[in-house]
Amino acid sequence: QVQLVESGGGLVQAGGSLRLSCAASGLLFSIYTMGWFRQAPGKEREFVATIAWSGGSTYYADSVKGRFTISRDNAKNTVYLQMNSLKPEDTAVYYCAPSSYGASYADPKYFASWGQGTQVTVSS
Repeated sequence: QVQLVESGGGLVQAGGSLRLSCAASGLLFSIYTMGWFRQAPGKEREFVATIAWSGGSTYYADSVKGRFTISRDNAKNTVYLQMNSLKPEDTAVYYCAPSSYGASYADPKYFASWGQGTQVTVSS
């Protein structure tokens, strides 16, 4: 059974930083693309970033490009999202998920086994 546990969220002022972690178990982590997504109240879940199984390719939503960095540690079965220069519009629940598709496939439909998410709130 695949389990994903996101952590690292919290309340931060605009301009601040947070580092999210997602610990995965129950899957051969090192062969999967991993993605970060977010969902704000009343909105659909949206793509944030993906990283290829090797870490060699990464993709970002235009809204976070240059501010967020996705990385992974296959030895620890963990994927990270470093978020800098946070804005109030980044407020959402953040989720990680694995995909057997390439990292360029960013639509949530290509991902499965969602975790519970971690809340990120950015105050103005």
